Amino acid sequence: MSHLYIFLMFARIGIFSFGGGYAMLPLIFQSVQDFGVMSAEEFSNLVALSQVTPGAVAVNAATYVGFNYAGFWGALSATIGVALPSFMLIMIVSKFLEKFRESRIVDGVFLGIRPATVGLIAAGAIFIAETSLVNNPPFSMELINHFTQYVNLLPCGIFVCTIILVGKCKISPIKLLIMMGIVGAILCG
Repeated sequence: MSHLYIFLMFARIGIFSFGGGYAMLPLIFQSVQDFGVMSAEEFSNLVALSQVTPGAVAVNAATYVGFNYAGFWGALSATIGVALPSFMLIMIVSKFLEKFRESRIVDGVFLGIRPATVGLIAAGAIFIAETSLVNNPPFSMELINHFTQYVNLLPCGIFVCTIILVGKCKISPIKLLIMMGIVGAILCG
């Protein structure tokens, strides 16, 4: 794995890091799976290690993957790759967001992205739970009925679709965030 490839792989992840490190975990996992360099159990261990070391989960995960497959320079390439695009995007977005703050389309895009981000985080949590915990949640119909009285169905639908599309259909989180942003803009913009 070349240093440039590691940088570009994590730069792609860094560009679409809506929701922070936990939302990035499915994309990091998909990227290392596509390259065939890490099993699900190894990735679960990577996440656990990223949790117990200081710093952001995504940066720790990138550093670990980079170091594991290309040494110090791979770790540096992955770390810069995951952090630099996010930093640059925030600088650019902050300049334009104030100008479009009252836009219904921008509000719609964020309405679509926010629950998709929660779905990505949940997909990462489910992935980790599958490799670490016994899945036997104590849900009751009374709890579900109480919950549905206070929720907005569109964001919940986006959330559920995100979990299904990432977890079962293996749709790229990048494509998913773009799709859900468009859905939010169309339905709410």
